[in-house]
Amino acid sequence: AKIEQMPEGTFEEIVAKYIEMNIAHPFMEGNGRSTRIWLDQILKKRLGKVVDWRKVDKTLYLQAMERSPINDLELRFLLQQALTDEVENREIIFKGIEQSYYYES
Repeated sequence: AKIEQMPEGTFEEIVAKYIEMNIAHPFMEGNGRSTRIWLDQILKKRLGKVVDWRKVDKTLYLQAMERSPINDLELRFLLQQALTDEVENREIIFKGIEQSYYYES
């Protein structure tokens, strides 16, 4: 309930909420994929953007996620570099889901 009440009006607020979702559901298989899809949906709804996950290096992303509860700057930087306004591009969305399996393997 606390996470749901967190603001999501800016990129920084959305990433903070995403980090809290990962803390609340710390299982990589399935939950990581679900929260990445959730992140894209919130970004699309609030900012008109999604993450092109093909542009996010697996090792850097996983390291940034591990450190994100202490400092989210690294994660914000990685994700912001991969933002796109191609929210209706099905290839970006489906390749993002495919990339999620790669992150979790």
